Amino acid sequence: MNCLIVDDNEVARMAMKQLVSQVQWLNLVAECSSAIEAFNFLKTENIQLLFLDIEMPGMTGIELTKQLGKTKPLIIFTTAKSDYALEAFELNVVDYLLKPVSLPRFLQAVSRAREVMDSNKQEVKFEEKEFVFVKDNGVLKKLNVDEILFLEAMGDYVKVHTGQKFHVLHSTLKSIEEKLPANKFVRVHRSYIVALSKIDFIQEGVISIGKSSIPVAETYKASLNKKLNLL
Repeated sequence: MNCLIVDDNEVARMAMKQLVSQVQWLNLVAECSSAIEAFNFLKTENIQLLFLDIEMPGMTGIELTKQLGKTKPLIIFTTAKSDYALEAFELNVVDYLLKPVSLPRFLQAVSRAREVMDSNKQEVKFEEKEFVFVKDNGVLKKLNVDEILFLEAMGDYVKVHTGQKFHVLHSTLKSIEEKLPANKFVRVHRSYIVALSKIDFIQEGVISIGKSSIPVAETYKASLNKKLNLL
């Protein structure tokens, strides 16, 4: 996976290069000391993953992300402050790393990025309410809606969990939510949609589906309770 490090701090760039060097499938193409340098570089180079600092003079990492638009590579923010977490989430980045970055946390972030890259990245085509078609290597594969356990937002992608495997779709959770049958699915968190029939139990604001635990956000509790068949 071709990657680019963008940070105005030389020590921070060196630390990130050391982390990148420990992952065989990461290929560090270059490093940039400013957002504008990275902006120009990305116009001519094929970069799949961007390690992007937020607080930089001239143009911040968040401003650069907005400039890149929909054609941007996968982005992992690296920053010394947690203040930007909400805004980063709204920009659909893969992850948000706080400096100093530990190796385990780094591996978690890049594994998530690779998961997105290695899985199917084509937008799902909804033909009917009972099934969907997922485009995989040019082949449309049928996926029954009843096989879906829950959906999880992952930056610019959505991970669709089923009992046997998962699919990663290049789409937004909101877009998919609009196309799923409303009587079978419910949004329970800004990052999660669950299949009502797959819920095993709910305890202390957490939904259990098989071995997975999904948080229920306060703002979605009312809609969840409305759809549950409570006795």
